[in-house]
Amino acid sequence: MRVGIMQPYFLPYMGYFQLISAVDKFIIYDNIKYTKKGWINRNRWLVRGSDVLFTLPLRKGSDTLQVNEREISDDFNRIKFLNQLTENYRQAPHFDETYSLIEKLLPFEDRNLFRVIYNSALLICRHLHITTEVIVSSSINTGHDLKGRDRVIALCKAVDSKIYINPTGGAALYSAHDFHVNGLILNFIRSRDLSYKQFENHHTPNLSIVDVLMFNPVWRVKELLNEYDLIGGNDPITVDVEGMF
Repeated sequence: MRVGIMQPYFLPYMGYFQLISAVDKFIIYDNIKYTKKGWINRNRWLVRGSDVLFTLPLRKGSDTLQVNEREISDDFNRIKFLNQLTENYRQAPHFDETYSLIEKLLPFEDRNLFRVIYNSALLICRHLHITTEVIVSSSINTGHDLKGRDRVIALCKAVDSKIYINPTGGAALYSAHDFHVNGLILNFIRSRDLSYKQFENHHTPNLSIVDVLMFNPVWRVKELLNEYDLIGGNDPITVDVEGMF
């Protein structure tokens, strides 16, 4: 059985959903420390031909808080976000259906950061007919005080997985030998060229899944989910991780 494990990200790039689709079980971390400069509550979309950040603003909180302890700011304006989405993509060929999807997953009453991200991931998976089981990390009976590789290996064992698949961004973090001695196979997933037409602009890669859905019908996005290569843990990999989520 294949398993993938990742942090939660708000409306992440296509590769995130490729990983979910490629595994039998996908574990999403909720009980990890929130990182301010990461991609957990932000991503990029297209604004007049350029990539621009969008963000879920958060209430002030201690730097020690975990993702499932962070709350979305009361200043977040759902209508303003949707208006920005409309301004950026109203002429996109699949605006209507994508707008309806994003409208459903935006926070309204629940301001918990993890639950908003988790629910949005589930809705997008359903929209793309991804049937992978998604498991919240804190629900798994294993040592949650472990870090890095040791925590990944413990989670794999806890769900009886024999194959761990990670994005190529983790190639420098993990050794196939460390997994092998624990009875696990380490693989990396690498997306192929996922270029598509964005209005009349030169293609800007690795934007939010929102951008992919705006310019591609669901049947094509489902095809793109399979546009990847699996690489053994011992193979040399050149990695560009800038803006991957």
